[in-house]
Amino acid sequence: MEQRKTDVDLWAIALISFVVLGIYMVFQNQFIAFVKDSSINILLRVLWSAAFQFGLAGLGIVMVSMIRKENLLTYGLNRKGAVLSVILCSLCFVPYMIFMLSTGQITSYLPFQSVWTTREVLSSGFPINVIGMLITAIAWGFFEGFNYVVISDKINRRYPSKNRWLNWGAIACAVLCILIHGAIGVTAEGIIEMVTIFLIVYGMVMVKEYTGNAWGCVFIFTFFWNAF
Repeated sequence: MEQRKTDVDLWAIALISFVVLGIYMVFQNQFIAFVKDSSINILLRVLWSAAFQFGLAGLGIVMVSMIRKENLLTYGLNRKGAVLSVILCSLCFVPYMIFMLSTGQITSYLPFQSVWTTREVLSSGFPINVIGMLITAIAWGFFEGFNYVVISDKINRRYPSKNRWLNWGAIACAVLCILIHGAIGVTAEGIIEMVTIFLIVYGMVMVKEYTGNAWGCVFIFTFFWNAF
């Protein structure tokens, strides 16, 4: 019975994400035009793009948790082990940073700089800049990182492994991240990049399993992912 419930949860999360993705693909041109139209209030554009981002990574786990009456805090959002989680997850990002440095891809550091609205938000006055960055951090930082934690946990409930390192949830989330961000490598450089991205997500989920704390995963997507 528990495995059936977990199956339903995973399919529900996937379905919600695919529906949002489908809507985005159908109205992609209109969406991009709206977000990049500087004549429209910047907070409206941030909210609009954040809503789609949340729909892709966040809405599914929130809806499932509400239906199941689960407390998301039980997935590792606690103080105990938070510092260790952040440190170990940060170490998982080191191979990717070495790769980017060696290929000359690091030119600046700014959290969420690859999000279209970030620079415009930062150049806006107070309190718009604070509100805009808070919305951005919640959508692209907290929920994208935490989404992997919840999905991994449910996969591991459904497909438990006796081997600590053969963690199906961590492996599946790492592969999912590679596919979502189009990081499938075909050249030598591309393959190395793909491996380093795999290590980030696999590593951070394994850190959560080890420490029992998910804040390291959130930290990665808030301060490192999209920041270089």
